[in-house]
Amino acid sequence: MSETTKDQNVRVEAICDQMITMEGPLLPILHEVQEEFGHIPEGALQTIAKKLNLSRAEVHGVASFYHDFREEKAGKHVIKICRAEACQAMGADALGDQVRRHLKVDWSQTTSDRKITLEPVFCLGLCACAPAAMVDGKVVGRVTRDRMNRILDEVGA
Repeated sequence: MSETTKDQNVRVEAICDQMITMEGPLLPILHEVQEEFGHIPEGALQTIAKKLNLSRAEVHGVASFYHDFREEKAGKHVIKICRAEACQAMGADALGDQVRRHLKVDWSQTTSDRKITLEPVFCLGLCACAPAAMVDGKVVGRVTRDRMNRILDEVGA
């Protein structure tokens, strides 16, 4: 995880102050911090914990439980490939292998040029259109090898 600068810490405190009166504010605060910085900076966990009167371990536990929270900034483009059973049955494993080879990264990694982050996801709700992917927040069904090659070309891989 990256360190939090003083300016970032001030912003995290402001986010906490804005949301602290919400019922169950931890998840909305984490989402807002990630929206602001593109990830959850390491020092933000302690700041959030203090503001919510929680332990840092409790905040870290929540942030690390949910796969959408990042410890480092994602690449310019994020490609998520469904790894759930329906998609696996329709070729998602081979699709994932194809993309990992093409990008020269493993799951949850970003290319060296910081252009693309590849993430596994477990169910996009497109089981009838398997295998499914999500590219920069847009779901794509029936992703073939050729369709994925076109997607990779579109994002500059």
